[in-house]
Amino acid sequence: MNGLYEAALDAQRFMEAYGWSSCLIGGLAVVRWGRPRTTHDVDMTLLTGFGSEEMYIRELLSRYKPRLDDAARFARENRVLLVSASNGIPIDISLGGLPFEEGLVSRATPFAYARGVSLITCSAEDLVVLKAFAARDQDWADVEGIVVRQGGRLDWDHVRRELAPLCELKEEPEILEHLRRIRRRVEESP
Repeated sequence: MNGLYEAALDAQRFMEAYGWSSCLIGGLAVVRWGRPRTTHDVDMTLLTGFGSEEMYIRELLSRYKPRLDDAARFARENRVLLVSASNGIPIDISLGGLPFEEGLVSRATPFAYARGVSLITCSAEDLVVLKAFAARDQDWADVEGIVVRQGGRLDWDHVRRELAPLCELKEEPEILEHLRRIRRRVEESP
């Protein structure tokens, strides 16, 4: 089995055993919804809410090797726990608690990556929101790949509804304009 799939499946099963709600985001989700690309880690959102993160962090660190000396402190301060699977694959676990993150996980669906490997990923629309909000070069390339591959199937009202308040919070309204330019360019191309 592919090492990334193995790490993702192990993390998913671990979280499911505790009854925790989570889903894949990042590169593996891009493989499902956009242009396939190389990724070297597993990115997940785990719903922890606000105030109970410590229990989640403690349980995850009992299972996975931390990638930082003080991974628990880093996770509390940055809401991302950086660990490694037993096969050495890095796993970045976002500690979700915002209403958008709750919706993201509730809208997630399974996808068969390979025989025996069904992984729960966020929706294509939520992935566009996450990638546009991050707004790094690779993220914009991923957004374009999703828009190209999904074509007219994307729910743009959902994307705008979820992304606009996040851009306001980040004080970067230009993200929405950048996304509009990508959409226009893809829709106008032959």
